[in-house]
Amino acid sequence: DVTNGERNAKLLERLIQFAQKTSVLCQKLPRTAVNQRIIDQVVGSSDSMAANYAEACEAESADDFIHKIGIVRKEARETRVHLRILYSTNQTFRTEIVVLGKESVEYIKIFTTIYRNFKIGKKVNL
Repeated sequence: DVTNGERNAKLLERLIQFAQKTSVLCQKLPRTAVNQRIIDQVVGSSDSMAANYAEACEAESADDFIHKIGIVRKEARETRVHLRILYSTNQTFRTEIVVLGKESVEYIKIFTTIYRNFKIGKKVNL
């Protein structure tokens, strides 16, 4: 049986790996004016997902937790938007961008579910 702490650690590790994969992709992209702006944004939002989830796992109150999970969800959505823009301007890297885009959608779903369930008072395994 997996404990809540183990679940949290596994999800945090996934988020860290996602941020790392996003950074590795961005290092490969051509440094055009448009790309540089979006690269800075997507690297920031993807690593913010992991950092804010780590903070949520150490929340001091229910309000603190829901606030931080809301930020993770927002950053996941931002990451998805930035990846869509990179997709349109970087044909050579579309396959890698699609993989990351699909993963960002998974995170949007995960954190939307956690956020909604916690907001309406259902038990959430944290």
